[in-house]
Amino acid sequence: MSLSINTNTSSMVALETLNATQSQLSATENAVSTGKKVANASDGPASFGIASQMNGNISGQSAVNDGLSYASSVVSSTNTASNQILSVLAEIQNAVTSIGNNSGSKTSLSQINDEINGYLGQIDTIANGATTNGVNLLAGKTDTTLAITASSLQYVTGLQGSLATVTNFSGITNSTGGSITADASLSVMLGLAKTGAAGTNTVTGTITTAGTLSQSQLQSAISTIQAAITTMTNFTSQLGNNTKQIANLTTFGQSVSDNLTTGVGALTDADMSAESAKLTSLQTKQSLAIKSLSIANGQSQNILSLFQ
Repeated sequence: MSLSINTNTSSMVALETLNATQSQLSATENAVSTGKKVANASDGPASFGIASQMNGNISGQSAVNDGLSYASSVVSSTNTASNQILSVLAEIQNAVTSIGNNSGSKTSLSQINDEINGYLGQIDTIANGATTNGVNLLAGKTDTTLAITASSLQYVTGLQGSLATVTNFSGITNSTGGSITADASLSVMLGLAKTGAAGTNTVTGTITTAGTLSQSQLQSAISTIQAAITTMTNFTSQLGNNTKQIANLTTFGQSVSDNLTTGVGALTDADMSAESAKLTSLQTKQSLAIKSLSIANGQSQNILSLFQ
């Protein structure tokens, strides 16, 4: 290779090597600082595009999981109230059965009637209290005075927008397989109270006013409360099924989120041990390239020695 002061080929080669090394070093330093091998589209258009779509799905699944958590809260609150109502219904059955021991005392029958009316008030209070964010599955009609929206609960189950519904109390069948007449009061829907007649009930109302009791009347009263218990039990069974469904969907939804996050990481995350080794190697190559460029630039000075 001839020596020339116009064209320094060695210097050009050294400079090209230094520039290439510097470009690789910048990319490696960016990966080390961000922890990502694909931080933007220029780092890998295909990987960046796929990761962006997966990040969108992660956000969507997060919304699904939040909806499932809300549905779980509503169902859990309703289930707690329903179990408490069943306990009150058991107290009513005990009171109704005790009527047979007080059939000769109009005063006792009146006291039992007042006791049952009190229990019915408890049932309605518990039902109205089972309200989450205005939604109440134990109410049959919207009650604006209590800010209650009586409706079934609908929630999203997956990224594709599929829906599931938790039917409210008035949407199930009663103990005889028929439909329940929707009313703002649960005691009325259970068939234990009269619509619009506060303090009266359909269990003992006609018996206690007469002060006498026949076997058929007692059996009818017991049958009424037993039917209410059966209807309420049917509803709690439905809540139990919904609780299991929501729990399974929540577990699956969390797995989907984790899998998507893992997938994005596989596409974009940098292997820090490999990047660390690569950084050390490139820093060494950079130093050598600078040294080579310095040597190449010094070759033109050697030409002067030929003319001395």
